[in-house]
Amino acid sequence: MVSSASSPYPAPVSGASLLLTFKGPRNTVLIIGGNVLAASRAFAALEAGMQVIILARGPVCDELRWRADQRQVNLTDWGMLPSASTSPLASAPETKADVESLSPFLAGNPSISLICITIHTADTPALARICHAHNIPVNVTDLPALCDFSFAATHRFIDPSTGGQSALQVGVTTNGEGCRLAGRVRREIVSMLPKDIAGAVRQLGKLRRLAKNTDDELGECEEGEDSSVTTPNRPVPGWRNSAAESKDESSRRRMKWVAQVSEYWPITRLASMSENDMKLILSGDSPQTTSPYSIQAPIKDSLHHLTLLPPPKKGRILLVGSGPGHPSLLTIATHNALTKQADLVLSDKLVPAAVLALIPETVEVRIARKFPGNAEGAQSEMMDAAVEAAQRGLTVVRLKQGDPVVYGRAGEEVLFFRAHGFEPLVIPGVSSALAAPIFAGIPVTQRGVAESVIVCTGVGRQGKEVKLPGYERSRTVLILMGIARISQVVGAMIRNDSGSGEGLQSGEGRREGRPFPRNTPIAIIERGSMPDQRVVASTLEDICEALDSVGEQRPPGMMVVGWAVLALQGTGDTSVLEEGEERDEDRIRKWLGGGRWVMREGIDQGWTEV
Repeated sequence: MVSSASSPYPAPVSGASLLLTFKGPRNTVLIIGGNVLAASRAFAALEAGMQVIILARGPVCDELRWRADQRQVNLTDWGMLPSASTSPLASAPETKADVESLSPFLAGNPSISLICITIHTADTPALARICHAHNIPVNVTDLPALCDFSFAATHRFIDPSTGGQSALQVGVTTNGEGCRLAGRVRREIVSMLPKDIAGAVRQLGKLRRLAKNTDDELGECEEGEDSSVTTPNRPVPGWRNSAAESKDESSRRRMKWVAQVSEYWPITRLASMSENDMKLILSGDSPQTTSPYSIQAPIKDSLHHLTLLPPPKKGRILLVGSGPGHPSLLTIATHNALTKQADLVLSDKLVPAAVLALIPETVEVRIARKFPGNAEGAQSEMMDAAVEAAQRGLTVVRLKQGDPVVYGRAGEEVLFFRAHGFEPLVIPGVSSALAAPIFAGIPVTQRGVAESVIVCTGVGRQGKEVKLPGYERSRTVLILMGIARISQVVGAMIRNDSGSGEGLQSGEGRREGRPFPRNTPIAIIERGSMPDQRVVASTLEDICEALDSVGEQRPPGMMVVGWAVLALQGTGDTSVLEEGEERDEDRIRKWLGGGRWVMREGIDQGWTEV
């Protein structure tokens, strides 16, 4: 996606469809025709909870007749309409009178909101025009020029635990360019999703209802889940389970936590949630430590009171880095820890499902409940759980995203475990700070462009502000954990010497050194190294607007600031330091193609073969 030079927003490109879902008894579907296709349309509408009227002349297919007998559909004979032709030979409206009889029928049934015409006659275009005259959207089989809407190639998932239909559906459309291909794409998507995806949807629905208490007067689309809030990590006040909450505050806090679970927990974990798990997630209480692994039960003393037990197994704790996300970037030591040594894995929420999938099913996995406002409580919960399990003789893997000591809070955990009698083994991981830029095609250092690199955070402990480095033309700045506060971060970086942020929050006192030029390149890398990686690149002046324009955020994300961002793009530009600032506007224009930002999605296909 590239914005035009004359417009700050992406230009709409025709050829797409507005994808909507309709459901509920307030919608009535009129289906004109009595063939097998009409029965298929009727079944789809019935599954959506809609009222269905079948308007046909003469005999209809067996399925429609059966559904009419079961009172699932309302079957109306066209010949019974006022002014309709009474010819017994006609199977479809054939006369002008038949066509004109449709208009009063529609006027007498104001609940009809959609119409499907599944028959073909010479008067079919006239039928469509009458539907249009009544402002009712119509679909005409095999005549796309007459259609206001079309049907996607859909699949409704079976819940393997119940054997019944689930609430999860997927739909694919090629917008008329290849209907058969749409069916194939649908099958490919379905085959790639986990088999327990439907169970995850079912359990998440239960969790949402539990979070809302069902009696709360909250809408279906809660903040942080389906609303216009683009990041599930928007800063919120800290929360303690001892704090008093109103019913409304409690519901809203829990719904934010549901959004976190939806975003970060593996599908298999979501599908296996019990009701007790759900209550524990939403309560904020520390779990009672349980494990399917128990140390061998003591053997009764012998008559001579000799101890026959083997020496107790000594527990240990491993602090492990999982890398940026792609399973291929796990170190051998980390892979062995997860697959061969772990009795219990305590994982941060940002560790992707692809890494957690490597852990044997016999190993218990717990995911940190670092939801908005609960980061400190979740951190303490994980550390206490690690000590308790190690005291029972288990090998505990404390799994962290990236490298555990690069803003991974490993240091405080080392001291905590040591104070409780366990010296943890710290296993390094490939840091996201260095790996994610590589996946985005950005070298953090490059001869002629960037001679040094600095790594910092965009937010301090408990959400406090931190000092950011000043501008050095030859330096790349990597900022972790700051996307949710990007306007404040950018404001602090470009603030001029007088303290004015020129439209952004001032940021006074948040920078050490010179302000950054507004045309300094910056790239936002989200879910680096994962298949759904996204890179949004612009200048400091336009990056906030660019990020808003591309839609929902994809945590985790990081910022790369400096001229290295454009060094290897296109034909490359490695003369930044040699040529100085005079050509900066030209190189920015060339890099962005005359627009104000660019957006790229996905990773190099070569990674599928590594």
